[in-house]
Amino acid sequence: MSLSKEQEQIRKQLSELFDGMMRTLYSQKGSEFRIEVLAEPKVQEFINAHAGALDSTFKQVEMSDAMRKRLQRSDYIFSGMKTFHELNEAFPSLLDSNGNRKTFEAFLNDVRKIDNTYNSNYLRAEYNFVQSSAEMAAKWERFSEDGDRYNLQYRTANDGKVRPEHAALNGVTLPPSDPFWEEYYPPNGWNCRCTVVQVRKSKYPATPHDEAMALGEEALQRDIKGIFHFNPGKEDKTIPDYNPYTIRRCRDCDIAKGKLKLTFVPDNEVCAACRLLHECAGNREKTARAIERKHFQHEMEPLLSKTVTKSIGDKNIKIQFDKKGNGHLYSDVISRTRRMQLDDLKNMDEILERATYIDDAPPAPGHDNGFEHFYYFESEVNGNRVRINVGKRTRRKGNGQQVAEYFCYSVNNI
Repeated sequence: MSLSKEQEQIRKQLSELFDGMMRTLYSQKGSEFRIEVLAEPKVQEFINAHAGALDSTFKQVEMSDAMRKRLQRSDYIFSGMKTFHELNEAFPSLLDSNGNRKTFEAFLNDVRKIDNTYNSNYLRAEYNFVQSSAEMAAKWERFSEDGDRYNLQYRTANDGKVRPEHAALNGVTLPPSDPFWEEYYPPNGWNCRCTVVQVRKSKYPATPHDEAMALGEEALQRDIKGIFHFNPGKEDKTIPDYNPYTIRRCRDCDIAKGKLKLTFVPDNEVCAACRLLHECAGNREKTARAIERKHFQHEMEPLLSKTVTKSIGDKNIKIQFDKKGNGHLYSDVISRTRRMQLDDLKNMDEILERATYIDDAPPAPGHDNGFEHFYYFESEVNGNRVRINVGKRTRRKGNGQQVAEYFCYSVNNI
């Protein structure tokens, strides 16, 4: 199979960065491979480029910012573990048959086949798998908003290339809450093109659970290791924790779940590499989040001088914006709603301007956030309905007069 033009460009970039990574490996001292090399700048540059290539497959896929970040993290960890294997495989080639250190040129020539195998042959299938995984994760995120209102139906590409075992799953219909989707939600293998759609329960009755599970087991019978038994949307990952570059215990390891403070010390190189990569990912994300947060707070600064007047029954209230509220709005878009994107935040005054008042209530105990009352508005963003929360607090002026102030504070799904 030939590479597409985009994949060929990625291949060329990775090959150049591979050379730089191998130079870093060549400069390492000692007779044993050191896991710490994964944190070296040239190696991190290669990992980030590989992860970026995988990220590019779902650049245009609509999903929440939170989901996108989690999938990108998955790509980074996967790319890092793959890179660990490349380095580990290349390390013995530093010495010739007599135990003498080769010249860098000789060493690079000998490890060129590793680059070709991992970053050309393997990359094609990984690229396609991540693209399918991300698209299915985004679908799952949308399905989740409706709960079990609709059934989900498994569908193949319905052509001559469909694997017979996957064809057996075509038409399986179950609610999203059925455990079947934890095991057999697509993609179900390298280059799998299967998908899932929402269907009306009145039109498509559910398949008996046991029958569906038996079909799923048959469909993945070639997956002897059980790598593909995962749901990218539920796990927020493009690649399962247990994959060709990890070990079986990775499926249930706390490191894979983001818990780095383990009670055990990693007992093999794969575990140690995984832990180091999760630490690197954490540092990388903290830096990226800080830069992103600062950028969007700057984008929202013009809101601080704006006021939106809204009618509440027989009175009008003037709603303002402040830095604390803007920070809270930013966090909401990151974690609480996929119906708004970060770029929408700078237009919160316009979103509030076209909003309709729906209700108000005192804050729940312990959740006042400094407000004595909340007002709720419904607005539309990107064709989706969102709820905007406006908080009221009373300020006492220097002359003792009390003034009610209203601030835009939160946004979430309706």
